[in-house]
Amino acid sequence: MRKLYTPASAAVGVEDVFRLLEGRWKLIILFHLFDGKVQRYSDLEKLIPGISQKMLAQQLRQLEADGIVSRKLYPQVPPKVEYRLTEWGQALCPALDAMLTWGEQRKVLPAA
Repeated sequence: MRKLYTPASAAVGVEDVFRLLEGRWKLIILFHLFDGKVQRYSDLEKLIPGISQKMLAQQLRQLEADGIVSRKLYPQVPPKVEYRLTEWGQALCPALDAMLTWGEQRKVLPAA
């Protein structure tokens, strides 16, 4: 059964979701992981120009702590680390796609 929301509790719930995604690089990281893609740390570093190693590691740790991304460490030298979306993280894809579609409508709708 779906939770019933008031306007205030719905707003708080959406704000909580936005907090999970805030950060300059999180959405870019997520889009690189959509479609079930598995990315190594070094590949993400190459795919996202301008991100520092420190910031990439920080954003990935936050996404992992929030249950959106999973991390797999292989015990080898040099270390191999892979990232993928969790099932819950993958479920975010349609929501972000809907937001893109919603944003595109602004450009085609006539001004009121």
